[in-house]
Amino acid sequence: MSTDSLTENPSRSAREETRAPGAAGLRNGPDTRDEIFVSGVWTRGSGALIESVNPATAEVFATLHAATAADVDAAVAAGLEAVKASGWARRLPHERAAVLHRISSAIEANADRIAELQTLDTGKTLVETKALAMSAAATFRFTAAALETMEDVLTPPRGNYLSMSTYEPIGVVGAITPWNSPIASDAQKVAPALAAGNAVVVKPPVWAPWVSLLLARLCEQAGLPAGLLSVLPGPGRVVGDAIAKHPGVGKISFTGGTSTGRQLAHIAAEKIMPITLELGGKSPTVIFADADVDQAVAGVLYGIFSSSGQSCIAGSRVFIQRAVYDDVVERLVKGAKALRIGPGTDPATQVGPLVAFAHRDTVAGMVEAAKSAGAQVLCGGAVPTESRLQGGAFYEPTILAGVSNSDAICQEEIFGPVAVILPFDDEADLIAQANDSVFGLACGIWTADYRRAWRLARAIAAGTVWINTYKQFSISTPFSGLKESGLGTEKGRDGIRSYMRQKSIYMDLSGAPIPWAGLK
Repeated sequence: MSTDSLTENPSRSAREETRAPGAAGLRNGPDTRDEIFVSGVWTRGSGALIESVNPATAEVFATLHAATAADVDAAVAAGLEAVKASGWARRLPHERAAVLHRISSAIEANADRIAELQTLDTGKTLVETKALAMSAAATFRFTAAALETMEDVLTPPRGNYLSMSTYEPIGVVGAITPWNSPIASDAQKVAPALAAGNAVVVKPPVWAPWVSLLLARLCEQAGLPAGLLSVLPGPGRVVGDAIAKHPGVGKISFTGGTSTGRQLAHIAAEKIMPITLELGGKSPTVIFADADVDQAVAGVLYGIFSSSGQSCIAGSRVFIQRAVYDDVVERLVKGAKALRIGPGTDPATQVGPLVAFAHRDTVAGMVEAAKSAGAQVLCGGAVPTESRLQGGAFYEPTILAGVSNSDAICQEEIFGPVAVILPFDDEADLIAQANDSVFGLACGIWTADYRRAWRLARAIAAGTVWINTYKQFSISTPFSGLKESGLGTEKGRDGIRSYMRQKSIYMDLSGAPIPWAGLK
């Protein structure tokens, strides 16, 4: 999954280079005030200017001054103090859960407002951004319920004593979130971190900061004690780096690109602090000859082209059993060509613009490189020529064939609406190709044979496997990646525990002194 890294700032110049002539647009409105949220206080940042551009129109709709390293210092200090002064960590679980429930209700009540702002900022369809808002509400609601029912563990004693495994908050945690699923990714980090009794410093992406700031306002209105949450937009090389390296930050949770995740892992190793990484993917989607072809084709198209392919779990490598290869490919191409490209505000749109022109150009460059290496373009592979799409960062749904699994286009994450098609002969051939990747995030299997589906689900290296479906999620089910796709777990009860320290407690029940040689 891509995001701004610790070494780049893709905000202003990258967007200005391809802005439509004369684009002006709206300057800050009620939900886009030039303020960041530091230690429970709304204030204007003193960092670089961030210009937010609607990727469907190239219009600047808001500006924001970024946070600085000094803001990180203030947020961490206030977070440590707030955990103590507010008694947040000492509150009973149901008392913390009550605040999370109120945040959930606030998100749900403002779902349309959140969706509209997110569509403006990222270009995603309103259908998707509304779903992401409702997902965030569900995350806070589930986390509140799980918190109320979590138990410490009374472990089996090996002597005349009582032994217990209990959990305590870390203190201040840093959450670095991606631009491709704002609000939902924020919730998956902020909710369990708060539930565990911590303060949270969030660094949202410079490409999509506004929904994270709106979430801060809703948390504030829901009665979250001041100082427990800070939201500091800014470039990764400034704000993200300062959060990760700060001695007062006891854990980092990051969703984004693998290269940035590797940098953060090095910082965590130096500090000997826990880290959760949800990184990139090059997920295989598999269609067997016995699959329901209509169901499989629809699922594969959704798996790669929804979100305009800007998803870490996108099913970007499509493996088709050779016996049905030609028929399935024909259907996939026909389906991809029929997808409607347009702005996210149009209810008919299925494929919106990419988040920024610079990112669109990166995707296009990867496709051009694949073509030069011999890939065959079955559909797409270009910027749309329709006049109604000329002002935006659009790219056609693209299907490539004539490639080998070892080719760069099959090994590198594209993070755009681009699928590669690969034939396979049997299970052994499939497993070898599917696992020939540095990533291991997700996998989709389409077959009528449940025994085969089970064998493959266990044999393919992926943190999540879908059988005859794709992109099906539940906040109650843990999510993780293998290999270079990540480290640690999000979601589920384990997601709360990941923001806590485990402690073992022993209590003697015998009343007798510890036996020691020569002592009576």
